[in-house]
Amino acid sequence: MKISNLSAQSGLSIDTLRFYEKIGLIDPPPRDGAGHRDYPPEAPNWIRFLSQLNATGMKQADRIRYARLRAAGVTTVPQRRQMLEEHREVIRAQLEQLTDVLALMDRKVEIYQKLEEEMTDV
Repeated sequence: MKISNLSAQSGLSIDTLRFYEKIGLIDPPPRDGAGHRDYPPEAPNWIRFLSQLNATGMKQADRIRYARLRAAGVTTVPQRRQMLEEHREVIRAQLEQLTDVLALMDRKVEIYQKLEEEMTDV
């Protein structure tokens, strides 16, 4: 898969993909006969996973660490599992906080709806 296709499929710019290679988030792909990057078929799935980790607030340094562990092979499975378990707890805490904030927003909206109703009744 060429870099332009991967860019279109992942939603990441070509510059971002090159940067990800530079910092070790994605492995530099082999080159074709013309010297163009030729990403393996599994590249979009890996990039999607990295994007999901990013969306949950995982720091770039931790994503790089995870990518390096993944590249090191199966002997790092326990470390990768532990990283994901720890991050899962961070996500749970975020969800709990967001649930509380959502409940507050629901209450506030209800108050304003009642105030608006009272204004139209006058």
